[in-house]
Amino acid sequence: MGVPEAIRSVERPKNTVVDDSGREGINRYSVRERSGIKYVKNGNPQPGNGKVIGHIIRGMFVPVADRMSDAPDSLSYGAAALAKSVSDDILKDLLAVYPANEAAEIMVIAMLKVLRPKIASNRYSTHYGRTFVSHYYPNVPLSKNTVGALFKKLGMDGGKRKSFYAHRIGRVAAEHHIAIDGTLKQDTSTVNDLSAFSYKARVKGCKDVSVLYAYDIEDMEPLCAEVFPGNCIDACSFSAFINDNGIDRGILIADKGFPISSIAQDLKSRPGLHYLIPIKRGDLRIRDNNMLEFDEVVTGTDKNVVGKQVKLKEGKYLYSFRDAYLAGKEESSVITKSKKKESFDSKSYLSHRDAYGLIVFESDLDLPLGKVYKNYEDRWLLELLFAQYKGAEYLDSTGVQGDYSLIGVEFVNFIATLMTSRMVRKAGGAKLLDKMTYGDLMEDLSSAWRYPVTTEKPKSYDKNWIHTLPSVFDILERLGLSEPIERIPKKRGRPKSEVIKPEKPKRPRGRPRKNAIAQATVH
Repeated sequence: MGVPEAIRSVERPKNTVVDDSGREGINRYSVRERSGIKYVKNGNPQPGNGKVIGHIIRGMFVPVADRMSDAPDSLSYGAAALAKSVSDDILKDLLAVYPANEAAEIMVIAMLKVLRPKIASNRYSTHYGRTFVSHYYPNVPLSKNTVGALFKKLGMDGGKRKSFYAHRIGRVAAEHHIAIDGTLKQDTSTVNDLSAFSYKARVKGCKDVSVLYAYDIEDMEPLCAEVFPGNCIDACSFSAFINDNGIDRGILIADKGFPISSIAQDLKSRPGLHYLIPIKRGDLRIRDNNMLEFDEVVTGTDKNVVGKQVKLKEGKYLYSFRDAYLAGKEESSVITKSKKKESFDSKSYLSHRDAYGLIVFESDLDLPLGKVYKNYEDRWLLELLFAQYKGAEYLDSTGVQGDYSLIGVEFVNFIATLMTSRMVRKAGGAKLLDKMTYGDLMEDLSSAWRYPVTTEKPKSYDKNWIHTLPSVFDILERLGLSEPIERIPKKRGRPKSEVIKPEKPKRPRGRPRKNAIAQATVH
């Protein structure tokens, strides 16, 4: 079928021809440029048609435009830049163990878990493409199947995980304190052998897995992590955790009631490893060693605390502390409960009154009371870490099937938790968390969008920012994520204004009064 005359008569570039593709649509009539001549045997030469340079659309020639790019021209900068600023050394540790492509994939998934808490496995690619994470780690595959396969491989290769943790543990100073504790995570999978009913199952009504973390108190960040069955007691998991991760120095600070006998052999074979464990208030050693007869006021803390140290025969030490504030709070709580129940047990009240606000530690080290109590206070940093783990990062359930995948996803969660700890510490050092929450901070930083140029540290208010508020620029500058613009200092005082005084008219020559009389006489 030929091209209609109305189409061919439309004004178009010279040396072109209109071609009917036969397909319905807006681009049916293509305009092609002439490209040389075709010679026909025993016939006249025929013109050749070249590439399409446009189309005839609704009575006019429309040239071919460049296709739209699949890559966005602007990305969310602030939150991703904060995560990268605290994680370059983590990438180096991963590259020492894993291939470069897998190390990059681990870093990207961990970053996205930090930037987008509770992210689903099928949303990694979407959020990767809209943040500067794709600029820092380009061309990383993040389909649901790819991410799932990575988790499984990470879980299957325990040797590489241990090598990564060994890099971190090997840098722990001998005088540092290592707190070890665990948290339970909900896991309702029917195919995970690690999923089991924990001692809290009767309250929660579902199976759990146990995740143990080692935390460097001085550096305020996690060192390593490991997954155990939900029904595994601390006495078993702690010994396995120490041996699996090669923890051979520092001071272990565990939870109350932890049996030292369960790790006695581990401590004996590791001379550089010590412990500081709180014991139960009903322990007979408290009474036998008169640990309630305090003889010293504890310094180095803003709390009102008294304490006592006693050396035991077997070379161990007991340290007792009584916090006056906590003692009053506990006593008040007992009295309040008695009022509600409308019953009061005087004998029980008097027998426990001296123990209110009391905590007693057992250790194999001879330490000043102030240092022991400081270590106890710092121990709660690990509790804050788990609160952050389940709160800010929403890592309170596993969300995967299979034991290998579970172990692998917890390894990536460890990287995300390590990043978050550093980000919180950096924001706290910049005094940003004094007036806003961590969640609000991340929300403000995520609103800082920018064209993906190659500047390592951009300048505030340059032409590559997109609708970023001055308050967000202030946050970026305080975190060292953008360089402030140079401002010319103003001189003190009010600037002098140049006042132009009007020129005074010259006085006319002669005597004005006599001249006026003379003129009046003439007229």
